[in-house]
Amino acid sequence: KRFADVVRMTKPPQTALLLLTGFAGYASARPVPIQWTALGGFLGSLLLVIAGSTVLNMVHDRDIDARMKRTAGRPLPSGRISVNQALAVGAILSVGGLVWAASLSVLYAAIVFAGLFFDVAVYTLWLKRRTAWSIVWGGLSGGMPILAGRVLGSGRLDLIGLLLAASVVLWIPTHILTFCSNRRYYRDYLLGGIPTFPSVYGRRNTQVIVAVASVGAAIAIGTGCIALGLAWGYVRLLAVLAAGIVGLAFVSVYRPSDEINFGLFKYASVFMLGSMLMVVLGSLK
Repeated sequence: KRFADVVRMTKPPQTALLLLTGFAGYASARPVPIQWTALGGFLGSLLLVIAGSTVLNMVHDRDIDARMKRTAGRPLPSGRISVNQALAVGAILSVGGLVWAASLSVLYAAIVFAGLFFDVAVYTLWLKRRTAWSIVWGGLSGGMPILAGRVLGSGRLDLIGLLLAASVVLWIPTHILTFCSNRRYYRDYLLGGIPTFPSVYGRRNTQVIVAVASVGAAIAIGTGCIALGLAWGYVRLLAVLAAGIVGLAFVSVYRPSDEINFGLFKYASVFMLGSMLMVVLGSLK
């Protein structure tokens, strides 16, 4: 049971999604034939660092989680896992993953470390309780896995990797700000004492930001796919799906509602997932 609680602290769905973006970045470099040892090292090291940083975040934010109804049942605020145990797990996973990453590539390890640093030190420890703009730095950390995968696969930092990372960075506000502004969770964030865009700048401005970020994410991933030289079939499909984002974004701005905003978030999430799969399939065919 304790092991299951440790796994829960790594937020498996979130971790799996970030791993998928990392694999998409790696596949975009077209490493054919795939070197399975290198791929295993890449996914393993990235998994450890992402999981470790998530656990470390939960250690620091356990008081916030205890005040929020949605998170009060997590292993730390409920007392099922001690602070020292969680801190040890988070540190071991993070350090182990970084050492493993460094054995594969120094540049790759540097980008993975940047993701860890932005997530734990800048976002969680420094800014999360101080400013609603902390989400920008949290978004940067979320864009590091796909950039790291691209760098490891290609051996260099390039424009395509930056475009792919930008698409994830722009998608993250769609996810977080939708929950912050949703009436079902808005009070939870107030109880947690976290400054959010809805509480600081108002729900209306937040909805506009979500719409603009969603369209920006679609443009970034589409441009990245064109730069990759993916088959026009994939690009045309992305364009059709992106039109849906533009339409929903327009409606969410001019006829805002929780239902429309949540629909935009879900559609954008499916769009990003589909885009990553297309990057993989189009690159490795």
